[in-house]
Amino acid sequence: MRRYLAIDIGASSGRHIVGWKEGCAIKTQEVYRFPNAMETQDGHLTWNIESLLEHVKKGIEVALEQFNDLVSLSIDTWGVDYVLLNGESEILPCYAYRDSRTISATKEVHAILPFEKLYERTGIQKQGFNTIYQLHSDLVSGRLENATDFLMMPCYLMYKLCGTKAHEFTNATTGALVNASTLDYDMDLVRALGLPERLFKKLSYPGEILGSYKGLNVVLCATHDTASAVEGMGVTEDQLYISSGTWSLLGVKTPCALTDSSSMKANYSNEGGIHYNRYQKNIMGMWVINCLKSEIAPDLDITEVVELARKSTFCETVDVNEEIFFAPKSMKEAFDERLVSKCQSIGDYFACAYKSLALCYKRAIDELQNNVGSSYSELVIAGGGAKNEYLNSLVRQITGMHVIALPIEATALGNLKIQMEADK
Repeated sequence: MRRYLAIDIGASSGRHIVGWKEGCAIKTQEVYRFPNAMETQDGHLTWNIESLLEHVKKGIEVALEQFNDLVSLSIDTWGVDYVLLNGESEILPCYAYRDSRTISATKEVHAILPFEKLYERTGIQKQGFNTIYQLHSDLVSGRLENATDFLMMPCYLMYKLCGTKAHEFTNATTGALVNASTLDYDMDLVRALGLPERLFKKLSYPGEILGSYKGLNVVLCATHDTASAVEGMGVTEDQLYISSGTWSLLGVKTPCALTDSSSMKANYSNEGGIHYNRYQKNIMGMWVINCLKSEIAPDLDITEVVELARKSTFCETVDVNEEIFFAPKSMKEAFDERLVSKCQSIGDYFACAYKSLALCYKRAIDELQNNVGSSYSELVIAGGGAKNEYLNSLVRQITGMHVIALPIEATALGNLKIQMEADK
């Protein structure tokens, strides 16, 4: 038996999942899970990369103790965030994408290169936390003066395991620094912004073996978690998909990037897939639910929360993609500020949140179909949100689409599939 280890790390947790083939099916077993969260340091939101690496290594040890036939491992994480290096040494802190340091950087970048031109070159939606704005902030603050490398989070963690520094394609595309036509770093863009050219190395692709750690090959998967999730879902070009987690990522496979003005105005992104383009949009996901739960229902499990939402007759909704819901001190207060009617119970808040999520899916789907010029009847939902039948039923009702819910670890499956292909 040949087994493989997928290490899938999200903004709130990470997991080590061992996978192997039985016939045509991939069987999986979770062997380790650990918490992850942003930390506040000197008024900024940061990642504790020492803790992340410690958990990555500990989970590998657990996997090796349970399975002596492991062949390889790979790591995927969220996009846009990176670690700066001066040679072999980290330049800390490692800022998290929700930190506010890029507010001024966004305006400064667009003063040099208007967003319309930036979108035309990269096809990446306007998000203040994109890598391009974070690196500009680092440039202005002087953090890049001694930087020899910037490694996206999963590539940094794999570098710490095997010693090879890589820039994996799918994750690199999330940062608005890869040209949508050439599919390489856009060096004209880099020079226009005054970023150090030495930081932008040759891109590597899923399936490449970087080195080894404790006898296991360290393989590049599609290191952006959504890219791996799309591989794990097995969606066709005739289906829309939602990778439902902290964020909901709605998209469709297209042969090439769509960088027209309609796509730009609708804030759709073009990110790298494996021999296809992922035309998708970051919209709000379970973040609002998770924040509300921790604030107003910490002692309830999610099934109790859903039941309260079902029983609620509260009908008003909010636009959950508004900035106010992005990183509020109080999610409850954010809802209160936007609602005309007053929520009378915990169930009212969650009914509002779930219905608002379904409506935001509907708006994004309508935009996508208009921009692509095609109609779709099937929507595949995978990830944590796919397990929520109440939300799935609202999506069916509000969008009118046939919803295929895959309550699977789609990201881990995609990660594993790529490792298996590399082992042939």
